[in-house]
Amino acid sequence: MKPFDDLARYQPQVQGALRIVTASQFIEHGTKKLFNFPGHQTRRHLERAAPGSRHLEFAGGIPLALLTRPVASLLCGEMAIAYFMAHMPRDFFPANNSGDAAISFCFTFLYLVFAGPGALALDNRRSVEPPPAAPLPPHPL
Repeated sequence: MKPFDDLARYQPQVQGALRIVTASQFIEHGTKKLFNFPGHQTRRHLERAAPGSRHLEFAGGIPLALLTRPVASLLCGEMAIAYFMAHMPRDFFPANNSGDAAISFCFTFLYLVFAGPGALALDNRRSVEPPPAAPLPPHPL
């Protein structure tokens, strides 16, 4: 038995924690751009962000518990666009262009698209299989 083999049983809980923490951090970025909270930067600096991105960041993190895969797909694309349009033109290196958060969000959302929500998600309460169809009446031949 290898030392880390036992950790696999906690994968759904850790995946759920990753989704929850990522969503809360993403919402915080949205509140910063919409309401200048929390923080001390001037609002003028944040006005340059695309209007749609502010709303996606504020409201996009909320449905990550209910519609994880489609929402994560949308947010992954938004972060990729944000990086290439807003951060990369400033400098090639993410540490110099403040794009490291956009890259991290992008790949975390990409992971959630493929892995799903993990534990503690409303997605898990929804029925995965459609209800059985009513039986067809016998054919009148």
